[in-house]
Amino acid sequence: MTDAATLPGQPRGGALSGPATARAVNVLAPNPSAMTLDGTNTWIVSEPDSDLAVVIDPGPLDDGHLRAVIDTAERAGKRIALTLLTHGHPDHAEGASRLAELTRTNVRALDPALRLGDEGLAPGDVITTGGLEMRVVATPGHTGDSLSFHLPADRAVLTGDTILGRGTTVVAHPDGRLGDYLDSLRRLRSLTVDDGIHVVLPGHGPVLDDAQGAVEFYLAHRASRLAQVETAVENGCTTASEVVAKVYAEVDRSLWPAAELSVRAQLEYLREHGLIGPG
Repeated sequence: MTDAATLPGQPRGGALSGPATARAVNVLAPNPSAMTLDGTNTWIVSEPDSDLAVVIDPGPLDDGHLRAVIDTAERAGKRIALTLLTHGHPDHAEGASRLAELTRTNVRALDPALRLGDEGLAPGDVITTGGLEMRVVATPGHTGDSLSFHLPADRAVLTGDTILGRGTTVVAHPDGRLGDYLDSLRRLRSLTVDDGIHVVLPGHGPVLDDAQGAVEFYLAHRASRLAQVETAVENGCTTASEVVAKVYAEVDRSLWPAAELSVRAQLEYLREHGLIGPG
């Protein structure tokens, strides 16, 4: 994350642990930080009348948290049958193997290195565990392997780190690429327009009730930052760290290393499009 501003979209308070939609319940991981906000949102998703549930992003390797996830499902009369990952960053994925061990289930992810079992994930896949309909959406950019999950029945999308409940996300160069990220935001905007998505269930921060407003905010923010980076280069900044000091001066310095990743991605994008000279 690079900015702490609150997003539009009627965020539901601060940290959320509990039901967010008819099918999605959050268990907040105990890993708050400047980068993870209140902590990682581990989502338990299931049909209301089903005894099977899917976990999205088990979070860090923390036995107390993983057992809380299992207990939350069991109190609702459900058994965890599958684990999915939005991407491979440790604050989302490190606990996946342990949760799979505790529940004797598989882990599905886009990155083969993160999978347990024979099945991966690919854009266009539909998860049907326990009668669910949850569609896999390609949203690379934050990382190369980032996915989102569209839950049509709740008019919701689970976005991992692609859209957060508060602030904006890092384009984690070199794995993350700004062009991919902008395409992903446009893809999510299309879902809000064409498929009626209203709710963002993010990987960190509160739920957002205006998905289209959140996506538009992200697109406008990226355009503004990109223009600022281009101006900084035109005014003599020659390194990513110099650009960060100029463009992100109002951002907490503890976030500057993350901001530098995004700046490197922005500089690469500007060079690829011929808007600045080679570095």
